[in-house]
This record gives sequence, C-alpha cells and structure tokens, in this order.
Amino acid sequence: MSQSSCFQDFVKYSSLNVMGMIGLSCYILADTFFVSKGLGANGLTALNLAIPIYSFIHGSGLMIGMGGATKYSIQKSQGEDSAASRTFMNAVFLAAIFAIIFVFIGIFLSDTIISAFGADESVFDMSKTYLQVILLFSPAFLMNNVLLCFVRNDGAPQLSMAAMIGGSLSNVVLDWVFIFPCRMGIFGAVFATGLAPIISMMILSPHFIRRKNQFHFVKCRPQEGVFAGILSSGVPSFVTEVSSGIVMIIFNSIILKLEGNVGVAAYGVIANLSLVVIAIYTGIAQGIQPIVSRNYGMGNRTNAHSILRYAIITMLIVSALIYSGIFFGASPIVNIFNSEQNAMLQNIATQGLRLYFIACPFAGFNIIVSVYFTSTESPRPAHVISILRGFLVIIPVAFLLSFLGKITGVWCAFPTTESLVAVLGAIFYIMIKKRQREPSR
Repeated sequence: MSQSSCFQDFVKYSSLNVMGMIGLSCYILADTFFVSKGLGANGLTALNLAIPIYSFIHGSGLMIGMGGATKYSIQKSQGEDSAASRTFMNAVFLAAIFAIIFVFIGIFLSDTIISAFGADESVFDMSKTYLQVILLFSPAFLMNNVLLCFVRNDGAPQLSMAAMIGGSLSNVVLDWVFIFPCRMGIFGAVFATGLAPIISMMILSPHFIRRKNQFHFVKCRPQEGVFAGILSSGVPSFVTEVSSGIVMIIFNSIILKLEGNVGVAAYGVIANLSLVVIAIYTGIAQGIQPIVSRNYGMGNRTNAHSILRYAIITMLIVSALIYSGIFFGASPIVNIFNSEQNAMLQNIATQGLRLYFIACPFAGFNIIVSVYFTSTESPRPAHVISILRGFLVIIPVAFLLSFLGKITGVWCAFPTTESLVAVLGAIFYIMIKKRQREPSR
C-alpha cells in the first residue's frame, strides 16, 4: 500500500469515525442540555451523579467491540475467515455476559450505588431513576458497540458512522419529546438515551439483510483463549471510557465537599463536554485501528507508523481549535446549560472549562497511541498507559491538588495527569518503534 493510499484511508476512516463518535457522545450531552432546561440545577446534579455508570457500560462495549474487531481485522488480512467469524461470536458471548451483570446491578443495587455516589434527598430519586433505566438498557448499548466496531472493520465505515449519528439524532429528538411535551422528567431523558442504540442497530441491519457482512453468526462454543485475546486488545478502550466515569465519581465526591450540589452541577457541564472532546480523540483512534491492523497483519510496519503520524498531527490541530473555542467561549458555553442563571454555577464552570481542557493534546495523544499499540499486538504498554491515566495517577493527584488549591486544584488534576502519562507514552512508542523498525529499502 502506497503512502498516498494510506493517507486517503486515514482521512476516510478517521473523519467518518470522528463524526460518528461525536454523534454517539451527544447521547449524554443532549440529556445534559434538556435536563438543565427542564429540571434546573438539581436535575444537572442528579444526572452527573448517575452518569458515570454509562461510562462503564460504554467502556465495556468498546472493550469487547474494539478488541474483537482488532482480532477480526488481523485474521481477515491473513485469510483466516472461519477464525474471524468465531472471534465475532465470542465477542457476542462476552457482550451477553456483561449485559447480564449490568442488568443484575440495575435491578438489585441501584439504591446502594446512588447512596455511595453521595446523592442527597433533593436529587436521590432522579439519580436512581436515571441509573436504573440506563443499566436495564445495557444489552442494547453493548451489542450496538460490538456491531459498530465489526461493521467498521468489515469495510463499511460510512454505515457505522450513519448508525452512530442516526442513533444520536434520535436521542436528541426523543429527549425533547419526552421531557417537554410528554412531561416525563428525567425518566424521559434516560428512556430516549436507551432507545438510541436500538435505532442505531436498525440502521446497521441492511449490512446483514443484503448479506454484505463477511463475519457471521456460526455455531461455536465460548473459548476462553479467544475471550482473553479480545479483552486484552480491548482493555485500553475500556479504561479510556471507564476512566471518565472514575474521574467523575472522584471529582463529584471532592466537589460536593468543596462547593455542594451547585459545584457538582457546574462539573456536570464540564464533564459532559469532556465526553464529546474525548469522543473526538477516540474517533481518530478507532478510525486508524482497522488500517493499522491491516497493514500490521500484512507485515507493512512503515505504513502503520505513517498512519499514526497522520493521527497525531490531526489530533494536535483539533486540540488547538477545541481549546481556543473553549478558552474564549467558556462563559457563553456555560450559559447554555445554566437555565436558572445561577451566578455561582456560572463562575465555577467558566473557570473549570479553561483549566480542565488544557489536557486536550495530552489526552488525545494517550488515547491514540494506546489504540496504536493494541492494533499492532503490543497491548502491554497500552495497558500501562490506560491504567495510569485512568486510576493510578489521577486519583491521588486529584486529592493532592484539591487539598492544595481547592476547586482550582480539582480542575488542574486532569491536565496534570494526562501530561505526565503522555511523556511515558512517548517513551514507549520510541522503544517499540526501534524494535519494530523495518530495514530501509
């Protein structure tokens, strides 16, 4: 494959996937906007206390989908068609197992979780409703993620993008219908979100009805070795998403003590905008995964490195644009979600946006390089990067900086963590590139 062909594939897959991921992330952003308009600051607080569970569901779906699709793409490039279909089936088995766990949690543990997250009487019922319903819709979220990843790797990135955007647009429309004309409150918001992946899968269905799919439902038993391979390749995608939920839980706890419910509402604006920004980087990363895996499977390491370079340059340009828009537009952005014109919420969130999103280029690099490592069958450094940024670094940094700088320290914890981990990621990449470098021709 020539360099120009690599670049064309990169533009095609990444641009489509970024648009799709933005659409997918707008599931929650739409909820944030309509809940803020319909239910005010308490509604935002309730949403932000419950929403971390979505990161666990979405992260599990991406782990299975991305891990399975990476294996599928490499197997297809090596002509192992039957093994590729068995990988798909094992991904479906895994999705079913995770769905059972999430549904069980939704039925029996919703009260316990919401209490642990710090909900008081004013927001408890709304938070519980949102969390419980989204857990009961987890089978749809998980299967949608699996199908999106496999269809994308099956040569249909346009359809995958259309499904993501279609599901998200349906969520926006249904949010408005259920919250305002139907007056269903926060249940309406989460019900609209739960219907979105079902609509997305309906949009994907022509790929199977017209028999364009090269992966198939086949008779096979669950295979522990295949499970392990899928999960190993998908762990960075899981940690990337789950870390958002972990960060939200920790930050909610800290901010509740510092600024109360209004502070949590302000953080809700920042956190949900962050989901959209992270989705853009995830879109670039998922966009390069099929073409990096294909080139790696064919033994063309030079093209794989070139694709990564295109992704990093694109990410840096996007980061500059995002941060410029957030820095200069912070106050108007917050005002969109501040329906009650709460001055405290406005001030906290405006300052938070300008500090929190300094992390943009570092977070983008960490997400992209992690997916690159797993796409080239080097999962260990990807695991290290993902775990450091998701758990081991950000939690102590958040507590330390909040102790030293109060709410300002909270906002600085995210960029501090991402920048430290990015340095390690760059070192890993240099080491692996030296080991994998092809002889010059």
